[in-house]
Amino acid sequence: MTKIRIGYIGLGTMGGPMAENLIRAGYALIVYNRTVSKTEKLIASGASLAETPAEVARKSEVIFINVSDTADVLEVVLGKNGVIEGAHPGMVLVDHSTIKATASRRIYDALKEKAVAALDAPVSGGDIGAKNGTLSIMVGGDTEALEKVLPILSVVGKSITHVGGPGAGQVAKAANQIMVAAQMVAEAELLIFAQRAGVDPQKVIAAIRGGAAQCWTLDNKPQRLFAGNREPGFKSRLQAKDLNIVMDTARDYQAVLPVTALNAQLFNALVASGSGDLDNSAVIQIIEQLNDEELSTT
Repeated sequence: MTKIRIGYIGLGTMGGPMAENLIRAGYALIVYNRTVSKTEKLIASGASLAETPAEVARKSEVIFINVSDTADVLEVVLGKNGVIEGAHPGMVLVDHSTIKATASRRIYDALKEKAVAALDAPVSGGDIGAKNGTLSIMVGGDTEALEKVLPILSVVGKSITHVGGPGAGQVAKAANQIMVAAQMVAEAELLIFAQRAGVDPQKVIAAIRGGAAQCWTLDNKPQRLFAGNREPGFKSRLQAKDLNIVMDTARDYQAVLPVTALNAQLFNALVASGSGDLDNSAVIQIIEQLNDEELSTT
């Protein structure tokens, strides 16, 4: 068994399978999740259960966090019974959540006072990548901290890039979400466009996915949509949250992102319609409504 003690906080769609991969690799895990039932599978596999994030910190050398939003991360790390209350010199915190870069820098500064290193390390690759250990990980923070945890990150990711200092990983993830959202909306439009024009959209996908239009989205999403499967995957409400982070950050730096602003509105509309827990490819519902045209399923 690998000796290093690892804490894991947040065991949802992404965190759960990532933690499972660490256990399979021989790491001893101490886990915490607000919904305790989500820890049961890991406990059965040998993980230990903590009652608070502070307890996770006291018992761990490296802590991974994977929760939904900026406020949640700040509460888990800096709040009452948070990681900071159990932090000890030499510990490393790796935050896989997607949050505002300013929050990651705040966490970095607060933990540095405790002689604790913090890395913002958001991921891309969805639930498929989390299960297969093939995620892309974009890292912000100190080189020394990254080198310490690199063997662990290599269990859950196939591409690990040190982007820069604190917050740089989150900026990279925001850029990633600009592209992901654009792909999801473009996929939705081309499918409804082809069908509305009287051409089989499945054959259109077969025709274009090997050319200049090829992308991860066209490789992974259309068959799910054709089968009528709009379950996550990556939830649309999280895609909307990430795009809102992009737009907030763009305002901070006076960056003009007109297409991303429109895509953010489309995802916010999907969430407002009550479909926020569906896959981010379900943004096609908004395009269907605008065209009064439902995608045919097989």
